[in-house]
Amino acid sequence: MLKSLREDGPQHVYNLETNGIAINVFPTFVPERSAPENDYYFFAYKVTITNLSNVGLKLINRHWIIKDGHKKERFINGEGVVGQRPLIEAGDEFEYQSFCPLDTPTGNMRGKFEFTDQEDNRFWAPVPLFFFRTPESFAH
Repeated sequence: MLKSLREDGPQHVYNLETNGIAINVFPTFVPERSAPENDYYFFAYKVTITNLSNVGLKLINRHWIIKDGHKKERFINGEGVVGQRPLIEAGDEFEYQSFCPLDTPTGNMRGKFEFTDQEDNRFWAPVPLFFFRTPESFAH
């Protein structure tokens, strides 16, 4: 796991608030884990999920659509995030870091998280579309 996300270079935080959930995503390029000469670009991202509702919510599933710079898509579905199915109490937040290697210097991710409340009502909260770009890609 990455100790912390890089603070240098162009950066952007992507935000979306729906269904009583605020989701912020901070993507970054990790050059020391990348090998551009082999078409390998390592990106990390930090996600902060804030429960704006008045009940505890448990994150139970995730769905990701990852698109590289050639518009090739792959889909990821699974339980929870980073091996956890966190319970996020009303007014609290949960934060995690993960990564996404690509074979192009640009790409994007979008998706959604499924939550359940204390009465076992289920709903999905969309994750904002966010972009991966190497610092060099900003010059084009």
